[in-house]
Amino acid sequence: MRYGIIGAGAMGYRYGIMLQENAGVTVDFIETWQSNLEQVRKQAGVQVARDHQNRRIVPINIYTPEDYVGHPDVWIIFKKQMQLADELQRDAPLFHEDQYVFSAMNGMGHFEKIAQYFPADHIIGGTAMIATVLNGPGDVDFMGPVGSEVMHMSKYAGERDDVTNQVMADFTAADLNPIWSDNFMGMCLSKVVFNAVTNSLCTMFEIQMGQFIAYPGVKDMATQLFNEAYDACERAGIKLIETRQEEIDSVETVSRAYKYHYPSMYQDFSKGRPTEVDYINGYIAKLGREHDYVCRVHEFVTQEVHLAETMRQFKQTAVPISI
Repeated sequence: MRYGIIGAGAMGYRYGIMLQENAGVTVDFIETWQSNLEQVRKQAGVQVARDHQNRRIVPINIYTPEDYVGHPDVWIIFKKQMQLADELQRDAPLFHEDQYVFSAMNGMGHFEKIAQYFPADHIIGGTAMIATVLNGPGDVDFMGPVGSEVMHMSKYAGERDDVTNQVMADFTAADLNPIWSDNFMGMCLSKVVFNAVTNSLCTMFEIQMGQFIAYPGVKDMATQLFNEAYDACERAGIKLIETRQEEIDSVETVSRAYKYHYPSMYQDFSKGRPTEVDYINGYIAKLGREHDYVCRVHEFVTQEVHLAETMRQFKQTAVPISI
């Protein structure tokens, strides 16, 4: 099958290049960030490293939406939640009724937007425990050793079919290590509640995951956040694919495995971009209130991340004084 990647960012590059190189399928990249396009074309590909080592140029096919005339069987979407609606509107002329779409974006809210352009039973959802850093235009770093990739897949609506099975097979051949789940919402929320701990807290304190897990109180903080999230999900009738204890344990396991990694939310924060906290902690808080439960810590964390965003202007302009 032919794949089209919408969003040549950290995860878009990761999925597209692994499919291209390991599964041997044709991949086209659709990009609207002009600097990224220009750099890839200038260097005849994208710079790829793994854990900062073995940097090399990988040739890719990259286009603007207006330039693209291909017809992929499956679109793969990796955009920031705040950018998605505008991106889909711009890409709409490229969408056709026979195509499928896969997305494993962070946060919640994207599938409802995607469903405005694709039949519900042509949408494949996913989550990815795959750390990747976009260093700059045309420059990506795959974090973690070869084979460490972990992801889940599930249908947004309907049963598994031949196309879905082929996507699963291609992702397996690409060494993305997909795991199938029949519990769509439970799969999605399991990743959201994990990110609501690691991404948000690392962002507020501007630290790597290894620095985060070095604090002795992390387990207690994580437990409080997970308990609120699980309570909200239970009231909403959503059973997560991992138990509370498995989620708590995963914070230490993943943080130690990716100890030098800054989560994607911090990568946005550090570059002065808005974060996705409203689609992560904010989503959990909203879900709770919709079912007569107040997630006080998640509401506080959401506000605190926004406070940190607001405070950037003062850090940038502050002038030291002597007393």
